[in-house]
Amino acid sequence: LFVPLTLGLAFLLAIMESVYVMTGRPIWRSMTLFWGVLFGINFAMGVATGIVMEFQFGMNWSYYSHYVGDVFGAPLAIEGLMAFFLEATFIGLFFFGWDRLKPVTHLAVTWLMALGANFSALWILIANGWMQNPVGAQFNPDTMRMEVTNFIEVIFNPVAQAKFVHTVSAGYVTGSVFVLAISALFLLQERHRDFAKRSMVVAASFGLASALSVVVLGDESGYVATEHQKMKIAAMEAMYETEPAPAALTLFAIPGADGRPAFQVQFPWVLGLITTRSIDRDLPGITELVEHAALRIANGLKAYVALQDIRAGGGEEARAAFDASKADLGYALLLKQYRPDIENATGEEITKAALDTVPDVWPLFWSFRIMVGVGFFFIAFFAFWFWKASRHTLDSHRWLLRVAVIALPLPWLAIEAGWLVAEYGRQPWVVEGVLPTFYAASGLHFWDLVISLTFFVTVYTVLAIVMVWLMARVIKAGPSDKSALDVPAEPLSVEPVPAEPVPAN
Repeated sequence: LFVPLTLGLAFLLAIMESVYVMTGRPIWRSMTLFWGVLFGINFAMGVATGIVMEFQFGMNWSYYSHYVGDVFGAPLAIEGLMAFFLEATFIGLFFFGWDRLKPVTHLAVTWLMALGANFSALWILIANGWMQNPVGAQFNPDTMRMEVTNFIEVIFNPVAQAKFVHTVSAGYVTGSVFVLAISALFLLQERHRDFAKRSMVVAASFGLASALSVVVLGDESGYVATEHQKMKIAAMEAMYETEPAPAALTLFAIPGADGRPAFQVQFPWVLGLITTRSIDRDLPGITELVEHAALRIANGLKAYVALQDIRAGGGEEARAAFDASKADLGYALLLKQYRPDIENATGEEITKAALDTVPDVWPLFWSFRIMVGVGFFFIAFFAFWFWKASRHTLDSHRWLLRVAVIALPLPWLAIEAGWLVAEYGRQPWVVEGVLPTFYAASGLHFWDLVISLTFFVTVYTVLAIVMVWLMARVIKAGPSDKSALDVPAEPLSVEPVPAEPVPAN
């Protein structure tokens, strides 16, 4: 909720201050200061909620922390040591260095602050990308943990890279919509007109480029997901049966009594071209993927049995058997929901576990379409305001300004829908194919979870209310720098001074 606005505002501040340093016009300094205060409020709330989330890993996800902490913890540690401290240090210089640093030096501070925010997102998304596509690590039967084997693969994970560029672009859109909406509000209120118009020009330009990037880079995310998360793609499209290549994209569908689409509107070829970049590759449907999961569960049981032999002192033969099937060990763990002695699982239990690999289709189906629909809306939205800015008619229609203000919540709607696709779409895995979500959670009682979840929700809600209240106060007050008016000073009225009498010789 908080980070996307931080990402967007940071670069907008850098752009505004760059114009100030190049032109020397005080209004651009005032713009940087005003939007900088709102950035600072949002950043503080993001830090507070991030600290709470760090503790949650150990509290509610203790086995996850134990099982994959060696891999997952490394990017988070680097994020804290490198990116967060970089960002936090330069934020202090940004706010308190205006009268202590030269303009060019302060501009460098602002750009480094923006880069620090993006470095933070990079390392966090590397950690999250590994959960989606666990490369560069393998399970060690002696320590019973996942361990890093190639950190370069972890960093340059294709899922992480695609997720990073897509996510930060969504943050840039969020910052642009925020600046444009608040500026439109100023114009509706007939306040700070020059300030608001300049802010809208920057937001419309940066926002248009960002909105186009989100859609283009989202296409790359879909292609990468096809390679590594086929079930997610099939569920997003409510595609139960394998379609001949190239598959059609479903624009709209109505579920039937059996949960499958009873009516749907499709665009031929589009899904196949997006996800496979070809016209001859099939996209597997949910039914085929469930059958494949059942085979992987049966193979994973061999690894599980060999693992028990290794722990009991088995020799090279047990290790060889484990190595032959260890890639499917995580699938065997899906059976832990049905019985503790999974080596004795029945065919019926294997079938149930295989069906568990299918996330709920329709929440995923509609979340994806909300995200995509809002994304294309923003391309048109920013293109329109960019056109208005080029014609110097930003305030020509008040109803259009109202539309800009009403659009303020839409970036968060699209982002949350996107995260639902990313996180809910990979269920039942907390780490894709490696660790089931139910297996990763701490062994807590129901009421322990209710209490901790209530605490987290309460803290986040209070912080969100405080942030909105503080921002509303700053916006209501408006830019406080008097030089922001950018109006020539009135000529001074000077009283005539009587001439002194000249003394006579």
